[in-house]
Amino acid sequence: MGCDSAKRVFIPHVKRNTFHSNPFLLAGYLNVFPVKSFTSTPFHLYPPVPKWIAIHLVISPVKEVEKRADSDPVKPVYVGEFPEEVRDAQAGFLQKSAPGEPGISGGIDKETSLSWIICGNRLSVWSYLSSASRNCVILELPSSFSEEGDINAPSNHDNVWMVCFVNWSGKSGSAENVAKKFDSVGVVACNQKSKAVVYWPDIYSESRKSVASGHPQPGRMGRNTNSAESVYFNSLIASPVPVSINVCVAIASSSDGTLWQFHCTPSGIHRKEISTAFTTLSNHNIESSKSQVGRGYPKSLLWRFRLFTPEEFHREFFLLTDTEIQCFRISLSSDIIVAKLWSQEIIGTDSDLGIKKDLAGQKRIWPLDMQVDERGKELTILVATFCKDRVSSSSYTQYFLLVMQYKSGLNYFSDNTESIHERVLEKKAPIQVIIPKARVEDENFLFSMRLRVGGKPSGSTIILSGDGTATVSHYWRNSTRLYQFDLPWDAGKVLDTSVFPSTEDSEEGAWVVLTEKAGVWAIPEKAVLLGGVEPPERSLSRKGSSNGRAVEEEKRNLSFGGNVAPRRASSEAWDVGERQRAVSTTIARRAAQDEESEALLGRLFQDFLLSGQVNDSFGKLQNCGAFEKDDEANIFARTSKSIVDTLAKHWTTTRGAEIVAMAVVSSQLLDKQQKHQKFLQFLAFSKCHEELLSKQRCSLQTIMEHGEKLAGIIQLREFQNTHSQNRLNAPNSPYPDSRHEKVGSLWDLIQLVGEKARRSAVLLMDRDNAEVFYSKVSELEEVFNCICHHLQGIIRTEELFAVQVQQACEISDACTTIIYAAIQYRNERHTWYPSPEGLTPWYCQLVVRNGLWCVASFMLQLLRETADLKVKSNLYSHLEGLTDVLLEAYTGAITAKLERGEEHEGLSDEYWRRRDELLDSLYQQVKAFVEESCQNSIKDTEEPKEVLKKFSMNLLSLAKRHEGYLTLWNICCDLDDTSLLRNLMHESVGPNKGFSYFVFKQLYLNRQFSKLLRLGEEFPEELAIFLRQYKDLMWLHEIFLDQFASASETLHALALSQGHNDLSSEQGPDPDNLKLEHSLADRRRLLNLSKIAAMAGSNRVFEAKIERIEADLKILKLQDEIIRLVSDVEERPDIGQSLLPPGELIRLCLKGNTPELSLLAFDVFAWTSSSFRRSNKGLLEECWKYAANQDEWGKLYEASEMQGWSDEKTLETLRNTVLFQASSRCYGPEAETYEGGFDEALPLRQENVELSILKDPASSVEGILMQLRNFPEAGKLMLTAVMLGKLGVQAEVEADGPRMSMD
Repeated sequence: MGCDSAKRVFIPHVKRNTFHSNPFLLAGYLNVFPVKSFTSTPFHLYPPVPKWIAIHLVISPVKEVEKRADSDPVKPVYVGEFPEEVRDAQAGFLQKSAPGEPGISGGIDKETSLSWIICGNRLSVWSYLSSASRNCVILELPSSFSEEGDINAPSNHDNVWMVCFVNWSGKSGSAENVAKKFDSVGVVACNQKSKAVVYWPDIYSESRKSVASGHPQPGRMGRNTNSAESVYFNSLIASPVPVSINVCVAIASSSDGTLWQFHCTPSGIHRKEISTAFTTLSNHNIESSKSQVGRGYPKSLLWRFRLFTPEEFHREFFLLTDTEIQCFRISLSSDIIVAKLWSQEIIGTDSDLGIKKDLAGQKRIWPLDMQVDERGKELTILVATFCKDRVSSSSYTQYFLLVMQYKSGLNYFSDNTESIHERVLEKKAPIQVIIPKARVEDENFLFSMRLRVGGKPSGSTIILSGDGTATVSHYWRNSTRLYQFDLPWDAGKVLDTSVFPSTEDSEEGAWVVLTEKAGVWAIPEKAVLLGGVEPPERSLSRKGSSNGRAVEEEKRNLSFGGNVAPRRASSEAWDVGERQRAVSTTIARRAAQDEESEALLGRLFQDFLLSGQVNDSFGKLQNCGAFEKDDEANIFARTSKSIVDTLAKHWTTTRGAEIVAMAVVSSQLLDKQQKHQKFLQFLAFSKCHEELLSKQRCSLQTIMEHGEKLAGIIQLREFQNTHSQNRLNAPNSPYPDSRHEKVGSLWDLIQLVGEKARRSAVLLMDRDNAEVFYSKVSELEEVFNCICHHLQGIIRTEELFAVQVQQACEISDACTTIIYAAIQYRNERHTWYPSPEGLTPWYCQLVVRNGLWCVASFMLQLLRETADLKVKSNLYSHLEGLTDVLLEAYTGAITAKLERGEEHEGLSDEYWRRRDELLDSLYQQVKAFVEESCQNSIKDTEEPKEVLKKFSMNLLSLAKRHEGYLTLWNICCDLDDTSLLRNLMHESVGPNKGFSYFVFKQLYLNRQFSKLLRLGEEFPEELAIFLRQYKDLMWLHEIFLDQFASASETLHALALSQGHNDLSSEQGPDPDNLKLEHSLADRRRLLNLSKIAAMAGSNRVFEAKIERIEADLKILKLQDEIIRLVSDVEERPDIGQSLLPPGELIRLCLKGNTPELSLLAFDVFAWTSSSFRRSNKGLLEECWKYAANQDEWGKLYEASEMQGWSDEKTLETLRNTVLFQASSRCYGPEAETYEGGFDEALPLRQENVELSILKDPASSVEGILMQLRNFPEAGKLMLTAVMLGKLGVQAEVEADGPRMSMD
């Protein structure tokens, strides 16, 4: 036995029953016996088996299969079978084909999620995301092309066709387009051997006419026409040409180093070689480059960015050569131009560039394939090296991945026409070794390998080999793990792999696999994580190897016995023997304690179902830590979820059956409800409910919400039954095919939600969409999420208006049915629920509110677009119920936020805005109904107000529940029903001050003051709260309440209110309180009313209050006089009826600079307050300086000296000075002030004048005067004047006294 049949890397050439007889054949790819193999593809979840592949099945009995399928998480998941047309074509092709002839070609397009298979001369295209039995397009290949070929082409190219899809719509197969279909797609197919190209401009058009281009002309076969090796195409890409209709350009790379361009139009295909202007092979070593011609290079053409928009006119694509990565730019204009942007060596002497060559033991390096990530930033290259062990002299192949990324800070644009000569790429991470030592393969086998990136787990890759195997490589925890796709029967080769479009744009999808015979399968992320094994480290010899030591080692491994699992095993060991996996237990998603607790709970619950006894279940569960986690991680919540999400085994018979047996669905849902109720009884009898109620409210809330959702989906199922029956019986249905059960927006919504659930959990991919929808009960919120994001796909605007209305009403009824059922469930079982403080019900979550609002806003739009009364009435009745549940959702969310102490202003504003918009729109429709009804009424038996009252009762109740005060007000006003208004004011007391506050505000804004005050007599407290910010009416209500002291305060504040100003202080009242403009006369009247109210109150402080009012009256009078005097001196200031504060009045006096105004400034100071005088001491100092400057003191002094004034003359003269009058006004015996005298703020003289002046020159009037320019000469006269002013009338008798004291 030689090693020629030794197992190749990635290819399990073994029979399944051989493994069962000897499990140790699995250890490290070590099968050295020549065994005829099934080309297999490591998974065992079995789909419903089509008859056409029954002859290939080697499986255990069905019951065992189902049992294993439900329990093993590392198996693949069945997605769908082939369309019937494909199965027929395969069967005919297999019967006619002879051994050695080219096999079946196939693949998956990632952008459009279209899969394709070529059998003979038929190309079949279908979407693997939808039913295989629908939308399968059959395209005929020209018979001459399908028969062409080159028998000298490498044998590994059995998959001789390459296919590219051209998406004319510009949409991608991402999550946002899950509900949409591609309606315009072109196809470019190329035969690798013959290089023939076929083009279908639009496969979904009725004609599906193809345009073909045959073999290149003689002499244009390539640069290596004399080579013994055949030249073939190895890579193909295509792109639409903007602006043009159904025109695309395709580029193919040839193994002889050339690039070919195909300009594809509906009229023909133009072929052109485009690599003559630049080299596509490395030129660092001419001999090495020549050796690669005809041997696979260049290859791996791929666009830098997969998605393409019609606005783009430039694209970049990559090309992999034997040592380089090259980047080209193609101009997609009328003249298609291809130019090389840059090239970078990845295999050279510098390890920082990528791969270092010429290492010891390294003989040859092959870059095999390359892929780019979605962002166009990272390039992953699959590389193989041929090495020789210098110790054992054995040869082996090493496979690894090289990841390069664009250098940070590199700036260039895609429309740049100049080549880039600097390094563009850098190594992102160290090389990731996949297989350190594998069998040596020939070059043809190596070149057949393909690489795929982008699936789950994040960072994983798939390697495809030419003979049909697929292996997932995942680098995890500093080691590489391999997971090999495998089925237990002959599924044929793996034709291609791709990635499921993710439901979230930011996430990767699961791996999807297209097999040759068994349809489409998916690889769950969990399968890769749990089932991955470490690669073998032993040397695998090639044919003819003389490495005897390796052979002996293999024999010893084969004869190894006992119960010890191999140290490293292939993925086939998952289904063999004791199923011992070389996987760390830390991979498990949940802790062992959680698993144990959940298993114990399951056993105890099953015992309860059988016996009705709990048997100290609470103690057992408490001891195992079942109550330690809260919320969804709690094992009780997880068990509840598993009950409501149970997936029935036999709802569908085949994946092609699109509709579930609905009677079975209803029965299964009722069984779930009964079992969930039993689970609640178990919790109650075992005392677990009490523990959850007191300590784990979130978990208990989750459990009860599972019951709510189950009740909601049961009612939805009944609604669907009733609605379908009504539609079938409807004589004039707007649906063109209403006899078909699978129509309507609800059916589309069910399909959409089920499809999204299938795509987010590949374990469900073998189930029907409707089955998944009615099974994933715990994810009922997804109904509203899909409505929010895909309403335009569910209700299409291109449909007839009547169809849109019916679809909108159908979705609205579905939403309200679900939520009403959940609320009813909660109300009936409210004693089971935990205290609701801070807990948000599921139907109050953001996703639910957004979904409801999308439907409501769409129905509002329909209401505005139609004038048909019947249509409006239909929309109104549905929108009314939808509004109710939407507003209930908002109030529940706001209440929970308030209870948790979270910020809620934004949510409240959104709630109020949407509530008012909906209720106002509904009321406008009610008024339109009333108007139409009155116009069409033959007999005026009813008054319009009576008709309005009858039509608006439901809306009135709805508005009252949700505090729609504007709607309530409008209804009451239109009905002119004061009694109804008063009743609503008594009943509606909400968090925003209630309906009474809103009514008072409307009356105030409408200036209906008398009605407001009369209504306030019935609601005195509510009106008092409202009038706090409306002082102009507050005093009237206070007098009505006999609150005279408060009324006096209100009137006083109202009289002094003017902006931010106040007569008695620099700070005024709140500007919101100022609703009316008062004149000075009005203010005097208000002050007098305040004085009367204070006297009527007669409390302890009313006398002080009256004094303050009188002082303010005097200041008002002073303002009149000051304004009159100022206008005589200069232009009258434009102050209108504004009330000037005391400080501005004083400054206005100083600005006038007249004796009269200077004295009035002291009068203003006198009637303010002591605090004002103290705080404005500097302004008082200016007043004294202005008063002193009103007289010519220098001249007075000269006259007194020259004329020798007597005391009488001096006294008479000084009495006429402003200083004398100011001193008499402020300090004289008849001086009048409010709240203390001027001495408290500024004394006339200080005892120790010299010391006081040194400390503060303005500490007294005397100190202020000493600072004046004339004081050295006339100081005695100035001081005599102020001292005589203080004496007042006594100055005439005691004239000598003061005069002598100044000497």
